[in-house]
Amino acid sequence: MSPPVAPPGWSRWLVPPAALSVHLSIGQAYAWSVFKPPLESALGLSGTQSALPFQLGIVMLGLSAAFGGTLVERNGPRWAMTVALVCFSSGFLLSALGAATEQYWLIVLGCGFVGGIGLGIGYISPVSTLIKWFPDRPGMATGIAIMGFGGGALIASPWSAQMLESFGSDSSGIALAFLVHGLSYAVFMLLGVLLVRVPRTERPVGDGPSAVDGPQVSARNAVRTPQFWCLWIVLCMNVTAGIGILEKAAPMITDFFANTSTPVSVSAAAGFVALLSAANMAGRIGWSSTSDLIGRKNIYRVYLGVGALMYALIALAGDSSKPLFILCALVILSFYGGGFATIPAYLKDLFGTYQVGAIHGRLLTAWSTAGVLGPLIVNWIADRQEAAGKDGSSLYTMSLFIMIGLLAVGFVANELVRPVDPRHHIPAPAQKEKEAADVQRQQ
Repeated sequence: MSPPVAPPGWSRWLVPPAALSVHLSIGQAYAWSVFKPPLESALGLSGTQSALPFQLGIVMLGLSAAFGGTLVERNGPRWAMTVALVCFSSGFLLSALGAATEQYWLIVLGCGFVGGIGLGIGYISPVSTLIKWFPDRPGMATGIAIMGFGGGALIASPWSAQMLESFGSDSSGIALAFLVHGLSYAVFMLLGVLLVRVPRTERPVGDGPSAVDGPQVSARNAVRTPQFWCLWIVLCMNVTAGIGILEKAAPMITDFFANTSTPVSVSAAAGFVALLSAANMAGRIGWSSTSDLIGRKNIYRVYLGVGALMYALIALAGDSSKPLFILCALVILSFYGGGFATIPAYLKDLFGTYQVGAIHGRLLTAWSTAGVLGPLIVNWIADRQEAAGKDGSSLYTMSLFIMIGLLAVGFVANELVRPVDPRHHIPAPAQKEKEAADVQRQQ
């Protein structure tokens, strides 16, 4: 499938909605915590077991993005979005079968393995294209699209909760909810497949620099630089700290205030998940756009430094005030989302646009690692603390202090980022050949 080239006069502002249709759909992954309690009740699972589809999905996101990044660059965004549509929707259909037959391994295979491939390919599908359409504002452009991934749960969380209430929270009700998800998202993602276009050339569409100005580094050379691995650590630490709360959001706020005079209801917990999704989404566009003004390194100083302070407040005083707990969690999730949306522009600043999509895909293996570490830390420690007879906020105190330490590691890694050594740059003639090949392919 050859990339669809934009005709003369095509508005670049039609590309972000195409990306949003995919990212809003695959962002449903962040609403997984709504399904955790029903699955644990219907299938007799522990908190750690019910997190497996989410964890595997994030692992496959990173792996498929890493191994498929070059294919996405070669075949274009329409091919990538089509693959994402098929895999993501098929994952829900498999999970529906697993829930109906009470075969949990099918749910893990569906939402975790197959759906995770759709997550990875869908996530990186528009990044390189958006940077080429918006070379003058890369942080804003990628933030517009990637905010959809953070905002997906804003739609999916109340929608899923309503379906479980209507269909029932037993295995058959869960199966029907998965089926509706799979079919609905297939239709919505198809809109992006049909709408997306690539620019006719890589020269600037609006005001500002060309997408190919400055040093260019291939994906093969990028992974050999210390800058790549510093950013890998930065992303991994920031994601680990955020994803642990996000995956456990509904049960966590319930546990934190279970022993108070005003416990949190199931519907209120689902609303909290939706609020976190809104903060995640707002952070992706707000903070990434801010990075265009103050620089990528400075914005990551905010994400990691202020994020550690927010975790400390939750650990020390979170159970004394619901507004404080909610506010700190919202700030943390805004930084979590902002980190995702800013990283493609950070990569573009360091490595250029030559193979930025493939480099971004390789960097997302940090997300795979964090997708295991974050939920594992929070769920394993909570399970152990519960087995020891503890309850309430004490289930999570140790996990929160671990997250503070991880953010400190990420802060140091960000400080070590420097411009890429010129020996890693591709020669100027190679850049010209790449431009000429792109133009010839698009004609």
